[in-house]
Amino acid sequence: MRVATGISVLVLGAGGIGHAVVTSLETGIDRVDAFKDMKNRPQGGNGLNLLLVGTDGRDKITAGEKKKYRLGGAPCHCTDTVMLVHLSADRRRASVVSLPRDSYAQMPAHIDATTGKQHGGHPVKLNAAYAEGGANLTVRTVERMTGVKIDHYLEADFTSFMKTVDTVGKVKICTPRPMKDSYTGLDLAAGTHELDGGQALQYVRSRHIDGAADLGRMQRQQAFMAALIRQATSSGVLMNPVKFQQVVSSMLGSVRADRGFGTKQMLALGKAMRGFTPASSEFTSVPIENPSFPVKGIGSTVKWDAKKSKKLFQALRDDKPLAPAPAKQRPGAKLVDVSPQEIRVQVYNGTPKDGLGKDVDAALRGTGFNTTRAPLNGDLSDLKRTLVTYDPRWDRSAKALAAALPGSELKAVKGQGQTLRVTAGSDYRSVQRVKAQGPQHGEFGAQTGDEVVCP
Repeated sequence: MRVATGISVLVLGAGGIGHAVVTSLETGIDRVDAFKDMKNRPQGGNGLNLLLVGTDGRDKITAGEKKKYRLGGAPCHCTDTVMLVHLSADRRRASVVSLPRDSYAQMPAHIDATTGKQHGGHPVKLNAAYAEGGANLTVRTVERMTGVKIDHYLEADFTSFMKTVDTVGKVKICTPRPMKDSYTGLDLAAGTHELDGGQALQYVRSRHIDGAADLGRMQRQQAFMAALIRQATSSGVLMNPVKFQQVVSSMLGSVRADRGFGTKQMLALGKAMRGFTPASSEFTSVPIENPSFPVKGIGSTVKWDAKKSKKLFQALRDDKPLAPAPAKQRPGAKLVDVSPQEIRVQVYNGTPKDGLGKDVDAALRGTGFNTTRAPLNGDLSDLKRTLVTYDPRWDRSAKALAAALPGSELKAVKGQGQTLRVTAGSDYRSVQRVKAQGPQHGEFGAQTGDEVVCP
């Protein structure tokens, strides 16, 4: 997120400021060999692909800021945020795909950056690639997972994020419900807010607001990124050499880029994207099959939906938009707080009727819920009323699921975990279509930037 916000300013401003400023920026950026000795890489497609990485470094943040914004503790020297950005060949569209940091990944063979030991390929969480092999191993791992060839690598830590936001100006975000996270100190009432740098950092870091955890945080990061683009393009900061240089200077201490991302590339991007607006961007996250996939020795990971993610990354390679013009919504869908695609469900048959569990699983999956596709027989064999049990931490997801099962009973079960359980009773008739607030277009659930910012 920190890279995305900073580099969006960099790229957007390059065309309006000119060669001198961008050259000074290039000389100030730390360089990294992100593509050194890489072999057997994916074939390049149309457009330009950038891997934006935010690390959890906080060395240059003051003691007062660490206390105020809950930034204490030791960094893990891993990636806190990973985004794959595709710029279309005509430079009129930017497609941003968030990759969960806890994604299940198969790391290629490499030499450990810390110990110097040779490691064979092994399973990890995606954010561990940076800890074991830095930028180079991170790029290799992402290319292996996505099949997308990375053209440029950009990286930053916590340090410059707050100053960059403060220089651009307060960023407006909207919250349909109160947001509170004791880990980051975020405490926002429902409504519209203008966030300064410190508050913005709290907003994009918070992942304990609700049961959506890191997946919900990625959506907030995307919304903030779109809001920052609107602030930068509407306030005139990008066309003001003095103001832009202030933004640049706040970034210089923490941005790192591959050696091939220089003045020529920055100016070309800036010139091509001079008319860029929030509507020119589109945002989505990689499709998920299981948000709590257990792996021995690693713990709970996020497992991608192999079929859907393959189609998503093929669309990037083919330079196709992820958020086409929205089709007319079919009537009858009930609005809920959490998208069905984000809700993991295990179905049980609570009746003597053979095949009921299979029918309910198929119906829920057909309306978008992330079912296990493996219904089981429940402990109850003569249940009259369909039962939805849930961990209290996922109460909003439970209400969305109950809305899809009219007449069902909700029951909180502490410690159940993220997967909700549906025990079908003899009252089951059908599944009601539900959808989350806000537009979601196409098969990838992508949204354009103008749809996620405040109206």
